[in-house]
Amino acid sequence: MIKEFSYKKFGNLEFSKTSIQNDSLTTINEHIKVLFIPQNAIIQVDFQEIEMKTDTLLFINPHVILKPCETVGGQLMHFNRDFYCVEIHDQEVACDGILYNNVFEIPFINLNEEQSVEIQKIISDIQSELKDEDSGTEEMLRTLLKLIILKSTRIWKQQHQLSDKEQQADVQFLRKFSKLVEQHYKTLHTVADYADLLCVTPKNLSKKIGLVSKDTPNEIIKNRIILESKRLLAHTTMNVKEIAYSLNYEDDAYFVRFFTKHVGISPTSFRKQF
Repeated sequence: MIKEFSYKKFGNLEFSKTSIQNDSLTTINEHIKVLFIPQNAIIQVDFQEIEMKTDTLLFINPHVILKPCETVGGQLMHFNRDFYCVEIHDQEVACDGILYNNVFEIPFINLNEEQSVEIQKIISDIQSELKDEDSGTEEMLRTLLKLIILKSTRIWKQQHQLSDKEQQADVQFLRKFSKLVEQHYKTLHTVADYADLLCVTPKNLSKKIGLVSKDTPNEIIKNRIILESKRLLAHTTMNVKEIAYSLNYEDDAYFVRFFTKHVGISPTSFRKQF
């Protein structure tokens, strides 16, 4: 099901091994997504296969590669930025909030039984609204979507012990770092680069990132570069030299060594796997 309101688009798909075909996900590759995944399901997110220990929500930016390996009963909501992500939306629960700008981890929200029932009720309400032709449908869908994002942001903060008011500055700092890495990983490759942008020392940056991540800032930056390298190798026809240049590596031999060190196989071997 999908609704279009002028340039605004919002839709819902069943996400399961039997119902999702590659082309159905390709058509919404540019959309922002919220995915409900039931317990014990196995999905692949950007080449990483993950089994769900609980019912789970996953918040997905455009171009992330999804695959339902062993999934039954999942629900995928997708929308474009015209539908939800305009300046009037509160920053923390908009598309530039911590759930959608999170380079520290794949942003899963593990749900307990009560939370899962609540989220599934909202998804059911969304599906009902998609069947209606009412003047208030667009705003109701946006409200229900925001409700899922808001509730999930609260759960994420609680799970990361960042829900106290005095810790809001830390949350905003982490969100800003994530956003900067996403914007500049192709051209800025060092911790010092991001420390300068954030007006802190590299040591202080590492301390703040340690609040939510086991990885250091340097590892986070390198992991984002590697992820983009994998996406380009698996889903484009660019050669290794072109990929290296697009990521600001003028020496493609250095890029090959860098990729091989972090992935364990060469870029050419990785491409052959996909």
